[in-house]
Amino acid sequence: MKKIIIILIGLTFTFFVIHTIVITIDGLTDEKEPSELGVVLGNKVNEDGTPSERLQARLDKAHNLYINNFLDTIIVSGGVGMEGYDEAEVMKEYLIEKGVPETSIITDNNGYNTEMTAENSLEIAQQHDLSTENITVITQFFHISRTKLAMKQQGFKEVYSSHAEYFEWRDIYSTIREFPAFYKYLVF
Repeated sequence: MKKIIIILIGLTFTFFVIHTIVITIDGLTDEKEPSELGVVLGNKVNEDGTPSERLQARLDKAHNLYINNFLDTIIVSGGVGMEGYDEAEVMKEYLIEKGVPETSIITDNNGYNTEMTAENSLEIAQQHDLSTENITVITQFFHISRTKLAMKQQGFKEVYSSHAEYFEWRDIYSTIREFPAFYKYLVF
């Protein structure tokens, strides 16, 4: 019995390592394909109302894709965080300051998690007569695979991705956390 438990633990650990390698490669491999629609997933807003460095990196990536004609419209998705700021509104203002026209930005103020952002993105695309053939998601590298899965589950045919170029020690924990989170989305 002890040997079976050791084998099961070994297999689970091996599966975890392979999964982590796959999502890391997927997350770090940007797919620069033109999309009518891109979505930036929200993150912490600083106490002074400015985007955190992590969120700023996501927005900078979206701005870069927009000015290089890879995106026509950008959904900024987030909720009201502990700091009391509406992430989507802060994100929108940041992009406007960077030169993205307000008419090219749509706010999703109810993107409190990845699943809600995916649901809301589909609804927004349909309301604005935007294509659901493809979408580009912009978030941290470790979050890309689960975000792509959530978008496909909502009905987007092709989901491209581009990662924020911001890394910190916390990413190790976040990458580990993606293992159960991904399979929760896959199964439920």
